[in-house]
Amino acid sequence: MGPAAKTTTMRSISQEAFEELVNENIDDLGMDPTEALQDAIQTLTLQGVDLSGIVTCVPGETNPVIECLDRLRHLETEPDQNLIAQAFNTLHELCANPNSDSNSNVAIATKNGAVELACSLCSKISLAAGSHVVPLVSALNALSSLLHDVQSTGAFHRCDGPRIVMAFLVDNKGNVELLSSGFRVVASAATGDEIVKEAFMELKVDELILEIMSLHRHKGIQSLYDAVCALLMPDDDRVVASQVYGYARKFAKIGIAEALVDSLSAGVSSHDLISACITLRAVAVNDEICKSIAEKGGIDALLRCIDDSGEQGDKAVAKVCCSLLSKLAGSDANKSAIVGKGGMDKLIKLSARFADDPSVLQEVRTCNIYVGSQNKITLSLIV
Repeated sequence: MGPAAKTTTMRSISQEAFEELVNENIDDLGMDPTEALQDAIQTLTLQGVDLSGIVTCVPGETNPVIECLDRLRHLETEPDQNLIAQAFNTLHELCANPNSDSNSNVAIATKNGAVELACSLCSKISLAAGSHVVPLVSALNALSSLLHDVQSTGAFHRCDGPRIVMAFLVDNKGNVELLSSGFRVVASAATGDEIVKEAFMELKVDELILEIMSLHRHKGIQSLYDAVCALLMPDDDRVVASQVYGYARKFAKIGIAEALVDSLSAGVSSHDLISACITLRAVAVNDEICKSIAEKGGIDALLRCIDDSGEQGDKAVAKVCCSLLSKLAGSDANKSAIVGKGGMDKLIKLSARFADDPSVLQEVRTCNIYVGSQNKITLSLIV
């Protein structure tokens, strides 16, 4: 066994220490505020100090993220539903807007307790009146934009965030807007954090997701699909053996494959089609599940969508359908079924339709459904 990889740990600094350094540059070295700030940033950067989450503004100036958090803290003690909604909308805009300095703003917000504050306010927002759904949606949207690393998702877990969010989802199954915001939080929180994934699964989020899919068929709740994929992605580098394989089996056992196949059956006109394909691919983790998807009509629906995507020139649908078909073809039984249903001809036809698009052709190539060398050669000649 070779030597362990050397890890580099960046040094950290507190907000107070950073401001003290800037002030020393002004008082002791006679620098103007702007020069003092830039010198402090440059000096600390050269020393390998991590400045993420540090408010780096000229002394006397205010930071919009800190101002927003201060307003929310005030509203925590003197709640006003409209003002809470406005403040969370502002925070979400600062942290999620790609045209702003969103990455820096998220780091500043999370380092200054934004996740804990959002969870606290969410738990205090009463849903006795229908109008209170608005601040809750705003709070959930802001919270989803704050959960970006294991520190923020860890804070979310310590604040009992999974239970808080699940309670709102269970109590508002008929509100598509709130469901969309809530599942966006589930997806963000579960990404890269095995502990949060486990917390949501223990709260039976899989059963809730299936129920929501049944209640809101073909409504295009994108974040719901994102949540399933995040829960089933082994993306936490801190753990040696992820539990997501078992979670996928749980999802399949309660019937999510059938619900997803239903979305495929709606065809290329369905708003859910692409998301359903991606999610079904995440669920199909073993031969048994792949065969059950076929038995529920998944292969028939996929082949129809492949045909239609070629006719309509829809590259996005063509790629995700081929990707899912490739996953299902990992089962020998499915491989024979696909060829028996004319899958080879459909893929050859699709490759001809998109002969000038390498991304589609690559997905066609990965469809390992060939039986006999002649089929393999024929497809390779066309693509």
